Amino acid sequence: MSERLLLVIDIGNTNTVIGLYDGERLDQHWRLTTRAEGTVDEYGSTIRHLVLLAGLDYKEIGGIAISSVVPPLTATMERMCRTYFGHRPVVVGPGIKSGIAILYDNPKEVGADRIVNAVAASERYGGDLIVVDFGTATTFDCVSGAGEYLGGVISPGMGISVEALFKNASKLPRVELAKPKAVIGKNTVQSMQSGIIYGYVGLVEGIVRRLKKEFRSTPKVIATGGLSTLIARETDVVDHVDEHLTLDGLRLLYEKNRKEVRS
Repeated sequence: MSERLLLVIDIGNTNTVIGLYDGERLDQHWRLTTRAEGTVDEYGSTIRHLVLLAGLDYKEIGGIAISSVVPPLTATMERMCRTYFGHRPVVVGPGIKSGIAILYDNPKEVGADRIVNAVAASERYGGDLIVVDFGTATTFDCVSGAGEYLGGVISPGMGISVEALFKNASKLPRVELAKPKAVIGKNTVQSMQSGIIYGYVGLVEGIVRRLKKEFRSTPKVIATGGLSTLIARETDVVDHVDEHLTLDGLRLLYEKNRKEVRS
């Protein structure tokens, strides 16, 4: 049986996103809750089951790439890949070939997901770039047209902000992250939604504006992550929404490093 499929796994603090590529085409993708205490067998059986439910054969998976910002789970996933799929994965981290020069005081501090996004954005869009990833934290990553990771900004994600508001203000309820009918809220839920959504739009616009001044150019702004579409609809600073940017970056990094893994 041919091994034509590539499995990519992006382990975030809140969600783990899994993709299955057939060549350059993203065939399937799934989003799981990240559980740092999850076992090799739990993750292995779950991913196998998802692949089978999609009408595909997990035995056709010929390679795997992983990025992780949850260190305790990285080793678990590596063992899972060998046990359930028979492959040693490409794991994004120090020593990996990325094609990106990391101009950070300590390159080892840069999260794997940020490197992956920089690789994908540089490959897909070219030129000076700002990549905004709406995850547990919202990150702004700056990439030069020469393929250099320049650094960026880390701010609390929308989910963290909402949870903090709920936990620390006893009379405020949990609310859905959705656009309200108007900026002027007519009830508590609408008022909170307005503050969260438009407050975050203001944060994105303000940081992007300041980053552009330091570029001394007009970089393209790429938004990705689960809430990227919601925010991008409310601002004109985002040039492209690319929901699967991180998964595509993992595919690219696998291609750059597959020979080392298989040697």
